[in-house]
Amino acid sequence: MKKNIFGQSIFLKRFIIGFIGLITHRTFRNKRFVIRGSKNLFNLPETNVLFVSNHQTYFYDVIAMLHVFNSSVKGRIDSVKRPKYLINPKTNLYYIASLETMKKSLITKLLTYAGAVLVQRSWRDSGESVSRDIRLEDPDKIKLALQDGWVITFPRGTTDNSKPIRKGTAHIIKNNNPLIVPINLTGFKDVFQRNGLRVINRKKDFSLEILKPLRIDMTQNSSIEEITTELEKIIN
Repeated sequence: MKKNIFGQSIFLKRFIIGFIGLITHRTFRNKRFVIRGSKNLFNLPETNVLFVSNHQTYFYDVIAMLHVFNSSVKGRIDSVKRPKYLINPKTNLYYIASLETMKKSLITKLLTYAGAVLVQRSWRDSGESVSRDIRLEDPDKIKLALQDGWVITFPRGTTDNSKPIRKGTAHIIKNNNPLIVPINLTGFKDVFQRNGLRVINRKKDFSLEILKPLRIDMTQNSSIEEITTELEKIIN
């Protein structure tokens, strides 16, 4: 059985993405969900692409991207209405997620298999502020994922938009020089439970916008602080 770079069964991963997509498709096919800019996905390279997004919910942000990205790579423009795109989903699509968030239930374990690159946050654990070193294997896992395909990250590392951009994403950019694709989510926090899988309001509009790809202009001497400042401009 063919496996990916993390030793996961590609067949099983494809099945799980399709399953998650089917059970959530009704939520995203309705007219309340607006997609913009899917054409910006059409000519991206197959590897070393980093999507940077604001963060509104623990799980539905990523689920929405699974729908939109898979629909768009099949040539659809700003639409996820018919779920045929889930038959053979893109399997070299990953997202960076907190280890503590993704170990809580069977559903989060399925979402993990669908593409999570699990990292240990150096600044927070179980709702408490901490200060600890970055796990040595985490940057290597992210590098592997970028070498294999596309990676989604949320530079604030939290759904609290008052928090600053974390320096971890700047390190990813400095070490891998990926093509960057900004994503803007709006309204998700009004429609979905922030830290769960419940839909709390089906009458509110929500949207996902894919902006034009870009590269952060940097030299080998660019500091992490300079790159973080550029990320602030992109996210805001």
